[in-house]
Amino acid sequence: MRLVSPLLKHVVYPGLSKAGYLRRAAEPGPVVLTYHGVLPAGYKIVDRALDGSLLSADSLRRHLRFLKDQYNVISPEEFLLWFEAGHELPPRSVLLTCDDGLRNSLFDMLPILQEAGLKCLFFVTGASLVETPTMLWYEELYLMFLAGPENLTLDLPEIGLRACTSRKEKRSLWWALVRKLSRYGLDRRRLLLEKIRVQLGLSERWDAEYREDSLCSRRFLVLSQAELQQLAGAGMCIGAHTLSHPMLSQSSPEVAWSEISESKKNLEQALARKIWAFAYPFGDSLSVTSREMEMTERAGFQCAFLNVSGAFGTRTPKFALPRVHVTAEMTLAEFEAHISGFHRSLQELFRPSLNAVRSNA
Repeated sequence: MRLVSPLLKHVVYPGLSKAGYLRRAAEPGPVVLTYHGVLPAGYKIVDRALDGSLLSADSLRRHLRFLKDQYNVISPEEFLLWFEAGHELPPRSVLLTCDDGLRNSLFDMLPILQEAGLKCLFFVTGASLVETPTMLWYEELYLMFLAGPENLTLDLPEIGLRACTSRKEKRSLWWALVRKLSRYGLDRRRLLLEKIRVQLGLSERWDAEYREDSLCSRRFLVLSQAELQQLAGAGMCIGAHTLSHPMLSQSSPEVAWSEISESKKNLEQALARKIWAFAYPFGDSLSVTSREMEMTERAGFQCAFLNVSGAFGTRTPKFALPRVHVTAEMTLAEFEAHISGFHRSLQELFRPSLNAVRSNA
């Protein structure tokens, strides 16, 4: 597959895009794109794995120009009319969404959307309902690991974790901790994060650069309530992304219900508008189960979005809507291959063969 992927990325997809085949082969029904924000101009990449979901301003402009030229970008309101009342959409419709509600949503992404005359559905967490901006806890944990010693030792018996790991194993330990800490509500999770900080030997002000530097704060801090109101006041649509962005499938029933239902109620109170859409944190098959889908419906949302690709059809579940996850490493032709559904079709075509190879290995 390592040999096939560069061939698709640099030869096959550009050829099909240039010939117009991808647009002609585009699947019926709208395509929903997931962005995670824009890297502020001048920001230096901290970690490629961590920053890889955010685009440069120039990349986003190229995406939007391409979509306006070759596709039809619809507003969140148009999507809802189609979804709820069968309102007719133009062919090759695309809905823009953006997860997490980082400060760059307002300061770096919004001006580009306004230049293009486009609207986006921004999914924000409950952390954007306070006046002191904070980091997403799982990114904070990742940055702790980067700032800590190369060989980590953690002793957290209350969550069943004792670990001594090398630099190469940091990411796998981080992901194991994301799963474990998602079991708890935000207050308990913060106490555990503080214990981790102490065990890593970090000072209380270890994160001063991320909070005080103007570029880093736009990259890592979430919107404050005042900034969120500015984003909404600029005509952008706001959706819920839980209170604190846990992996919901790992949360207790009580925590999961609170994260989902309270996020809707709190946002509606703060913004004085109906919050009709929900996006599951992480949003893959490991992070979302039928339990969370049922809770989302019971909380009063009209639909909910995953972060995995798929086609809209007559039987697409309202609370498991597919989206295309956009990353910084995508070329423009690869971007179109995902939008058109061609990339997913290839995956489905070759998946049986790959599974057979694995089973015989």
